[in-house]
Amino acid sequence: MNENLDIKNVLDFYAQAGVDATFAPSAGFLSEGITPPTPQAAQNSARPAVTALAQSAVSAGKSARDLCLSASSLNDLRQKLENFEGCTLKLSAKSTVFGEGNINAPIMFVGEAPGADEDRLGRPFVGRSGQLLEKMLAAVGLKRDDVYITNVLPWRPPGNRTPTDSEVAVCLPFLKRQIEFIRPKLIVLLGGSAANALLDNSDSISRLRGHWLNYKTSEGVEIEALATFHPAFLLRNPAQKAKAWTDFMRIVKKLNGN
Repeated sequence: MNENLDIKNVLDFYAQAGVDATFAPSAGFLSEGITPPTPQAAQNSARPAVTALAQSAVSAGKSARDLCLSASSLNDLRQKLENFEGCTLKLSAKSTVFGEGNINAPIMFVGEAPGADEDRLGRPFVGRSGQLLEKMLAAVGLKRDDVYITNVLPWRPPGNRTPTDSEVAVCLPFLKRQIEFIRPKLIVLLGGSAANALLDNSDSISRLRGHWLNYKTSEGVEIEALATFHPAFLLRNPAQKAKAWTDFMRIVKKLNGN
């Protein structure tokens, strides 16, 4: 058994998995005379991989920021995003889902990430969540063509999983640059993830919603923002629609200068 076992690979796997201590050295393959790794050895083995991953994320984030700063228009930004290779989410996604809508819109809606329907069609909010959002807009006298809709992430995470912090960090510059081009009067943040990403906080949506918040662009322009429930959440929790209705009424009042 010892001759066929690649101990280095086994220990590397344990180190990368976060194992920094061993117990019961008489159990399993350790009973055959193999010295268990010390905590320090495990940490030293993991450090190169962790460092490389961190450096890659930092490099991708800088590349994204540089690309966004060089974009001369919204269409130019879209092209740069479609050619961007710095986020691994792109490898599993079918489409790059850029924002769409009225480029002179006074309101921008921001969700978290595309779902299956959005990934398939290459457009934001076209599935069940998008259909509900359009009904909510219509209820307060707005149409989809009146607003601009986008997401924090332009690529669907596999299985609709929660995106990682590094994935959000890499994609966030593209959202921020869209905001600078659109220059909305109001930003509506759909769900806690979108609010946390753009406002750089960790508060729950239940604490954030219903309050006017402030977002400041890199140029120092302050834009009022309101967080509310994501339509997908409302589909699962219809009893919360009354609160969302109240939020949408706040949006219309603010838009009308009240």
